[in-house]
Amino acid sequence: MLKPEILDPQGQAVQRALPRLGFDGVRDVRQGKRFELEMDGPVDDTVLDRVREMARTFLANTVIEDFDVRVEVTEEESR
Repeated sequence: MLKPEILDPQGQAVQRALPRLGFDGVRDVRQGKRFELEMDGPVDDTVLDRVREMARTFLANTVIEDFDVRVEVTEEESR
């Protein structure tokens, strides 16, 4: 992954495209060997289902790639 201080034009392009594709609530996207999405609000089963749909229809090339969706809680969120 790129360091946080490095601009991520690919991630920004994905972030701008998601709402046009009907995927709302994504605050930030970073792209490298994986995508990291910061979501607005709590992540529940409904949000996870939407993220899986994003991956299946937009983020992953499912012909040649597998994907996995995981939730990581940051230190700030765990307080």
